[in-house]
Amino acid sequence: MDIIKYIILGILQGITEPLPISSSGHIYIIKAIINTTIFNDLSLEIFLNFASFIAILLIFKKDVIKLIKGFFKYIKTKGEECKEEFKYCWLLVIGTIPVAVLGFFTKDILEGVLARNIFLVGLGFFVTGVALLLAMDSEGEKQDKDITIKDAILIGIYQAVAIVPGISRSGMTLVGCLLNGFDNKTALKYSFMLYLPVSLGTMISGFTEFKAQSADINMILYYLIGMIAAGLLTYISYNWLTKIVERGKLWRFSIYLFAIAIFTVMLFI
Repeated sequence: MDIIKYIILGILQGITEPLPISSSGHIYIIKAIINTTIFNDLSLEIFLNFASFIAILLIFKKDVIKLIKGFFKYIKTKGEECKEEFKYCWLLVIGTIPVAVLGFFTKDILEGVLARNIFLVGLGFFVTGVALLLAMDSEGEKQDKDITIKDAILIGIYQAVAIVPGISRSGMTLVGCLLNGFDNKTALKYSFMLYLPVSLGTMISGFTEFKAQSADINMILYYLIGMIAAGLLTYISYNWLTKIVERGKLWRFSIYLFAIAIFTVMLFI
């Protein structure tokens, strides 16, 4: 029966990670509703996050390879043909700094506050819903080559706000991109390219805590099954999100977010 729980958690992680509905917020709610030790399993959290990371990495593998090659080639040759890749890499670094700094100083504080006030997650859902509505009519023209340092800083701040469970990282970065004049394709790419270093950093941070624990080798099969579910659903969810963003219908997620915000507040207030 436990294996069903791991599959469900993998599906939950996969569906909610790319979509602008906050995977962390949903996990907090499920933790509060269902009393199970599975949610305290740091090993599982790392495995499922890794599955989503791999799925997004595979989706953008051509872009990632191009950026890495261009970055090092520019350092070596200073060739104009790879200057854009070099610049884009630094824009990703700049965009990651706000969440790294905020996360370092507030992670423990947030976890303590949320342990006592779970309804704040509902407020996070509401904030994300409002943000999606604000970007409803945004139709920009900026492409990769047009992204500026100012854009990277502003979008990085949007991403940093999403450190609060209930506030969606993908939702806030997409809103930040769209409000700063990015076209839909560029917004999707920059949002999820930002996800890769943030996700990698989160996993490394989690692994330092994980090393102090003793992993149960007998649970590896359960972890792998959960990972497969998480990876597949992350891939499917991202492709669904792409179609929604391309149609300019990102605001539709706000309907769900307002509903779950009301549910969360009423349940835990």
